[in-house]
Amino acid sequence: MGVGGAALGIRLTGMRERARVVVPFSAGVLIGVALFGLLPELASEIGWTISLALFAAGYGALLLVNRFVYPVCPTCAHDHDHNACSTELHGFAGPLIAAAAVHAFLDGWSIATVQLAVPLGLRVAVPLAVALHKVPEGIALGGILRVSVRSRSTAFAWAALAEGATLVGGALGLTMGPHLGSEWITYPLGIAAGWLFYLGYHAVHEEVRRRGARAAFVASLSGVAGAAVLQRGVEALFR
Repeated sequence: MGVGGAALGIRLTGMRERARVVVPFSAGVLIGVALFGLLPELASEIGWTISLALFAAGYGALLLVNRFVYPVCPTCAHDHDHNACSTELHGFAGPLIAAAAVHAFLDGWSIATVQLAVPLGLRVAVPLAVALHKVPEGIALGGILRVSVRSRSTAFAWAALAEGATLVGGALGLTMGPHLGSEWITYPLGIAAGWLFYLGYHAVHEEVRRRGARAAFVASLSGVAGAAVLQRGVEALFR
């Protein structure tokens, strides 16, 4: 589901008349996943105070890396020459792939570990919920990766690698879950939520600079709303 969504996102950015909408929409989906999917899930497990602290730590980590180590978002700098860019959002690929892979790994771990102890209803509901939310997540990943790297094939390969971490998480969850439990996954998940929000926010910021506030905000808010409805709707459906 995740790889299929990524392929769709990459495909949509290749259609010129839709490309301007797909990038801010995908950025909005990332923001929506972080705010309405990951953050509430964390808060229900470990409370809002720690969840917000982890979220802020993830956001702040990329902010510091961007400023002092590696330009995660060089296009956001006032002195950046956009005409010299080979890709619209160059610099985004590395942290986006890392955040998506962490998120996917923990999705797989959750699917596996939930099979070990909970009632049958949840053992069915959790995999279905994860599968459904991977569609917009994949579209966001594919759409932003396509404008972060030079070719469709490269974008698809990285998206498949990131989403493939779901299988790694599932395999390790089945073997290590009985020994480690699932409580520890909330901490890296909180960091990943902050990363995704950072990348989504700065992608929207870049679209505002390139194409104007109205076009960027309409598309991005649609992505946020769509992700929020799907995340909360899936949770209510399978609760």
